[in-house]
Amino acid sequence: MSKNATLARMIDSGVVAVLRAPSGRMLADVAEALVAGGVHSIEVTFTVPGAHRVLEEVADRLGEKILRGAGTVLDPETARTAILAGAEFIVAPTVNLDVIRLCRRYDKAVLPGALTPTEVLTAWEAGADIVKVFPSDLTGPKYLKALHGPLPQVRLMPTGGVNLETAADFLRAGACALGVGGALVEAKAVAAGDMARIESLARQYAEIVKKTREEGGRRKAEGGRGPLAASHRSA
Repeated sequence: MSKNATLARMIDSGVVAVLRAPSGRMLADVAEALVAGGVHSIEVTFTVPGAHRVLEEVADRLGEKILRGAGTVLDPETARTAILAGAEFIVAPTVNLDVIRLCRRYDKAVLPGALTPTEVLTAWEAGADIVKVFPSDLTGPKYLKALHGPLPQVRLMPTGGVNLETAADFLRAGACALGVGGALVEAKAVAAGDMARIESLARQYAEIVKKTREEGGRRKAEGGRGPLAASHRSA
């Protein structure tokens, strides 16, 4: 898959599920439940033991039904391991220029983590495809909107603090997609093997993305039919 196709699919889905667990044993089942609920992008963090094997297992089981990425990538060596295991995108908690360069070399999407305006712009100018705004649980949707104002060209994905209550607000603030960890892939549900719970949560997040984007589309269309637009048409 080309990088552009990866980005289009990720943004269209609107949710990147972050899979972080003490074991990779159940994560292919989690991925299957997410797909059933309408979430088609996952980030397997490399804090998971044998994360590269999880990526391979998910690929074997679900193929092109799911977009696979690697998270918590701190160096280019880990990024290359993930790519060889089938990762189509690489996510990092920091701005590591060597990781960005490696992903550009292999035409893989890269999502470095940044928080301040300087970090965000540094990541974007270095070649980030999306900048992961992290940790967003410390800043919230208002901060994302503030970043988006002077940097409208930068695709932003908040991670941390995204849950069923805040997801729509982050999207309205300008998020191109949402990184959702424990509020979607609940540790308790994974430990219990409760895939129905994860599927249900995935469906709720997918519905929020759909409804919020539809509302935004309607507001934009209505804005184009205001008095100013009418005067332009009459002229």
